[in-house]
Amino acid sequence: EVLFQPKLIGRELQGVHNVLHESIWRCDIDLRRALYETVVLSGGTTMLPGMDTRLSTEMKKLTPPLIKVKIRESSDRKHSVWIGGSVLGMQSWFDEFWITKDNYDESGPGIVHRMCF
Repeated sequence: EVLFQPKLIGRELQGVHNVLHESIWRCDIDLRRALYETVVLSGGTTMLPGMDTRLSTEMKKLTPPLIKVKIRESSDRKHSVWIGGSVLGMQSWFDEFWITKDNYDESGPGIVHRMCF
């Protein structure tokens, strides 16, 4: 429930459904319908029982009635984030984003924000 109502633990954040909806709504208008129809769950948290159903229910409350919301899940979603990260990390163009131990030791945690954001 905390993923949908972070205020339950004293956090003034939006629920995952609101963040997803706003992310899609900020995309080009011609892409929105396709994005609503192809939401793909990934990561260990999506393994929570009923996550797909609850997210679908909450998203349908936020979207215009003519747009179909489809939440897709796969059996390997628990590891898909790691698989995607490993594929990304193997790309030659991604080398410039690596933070070495020496870089981190020299600059500290702030280097992550300088290089990644």
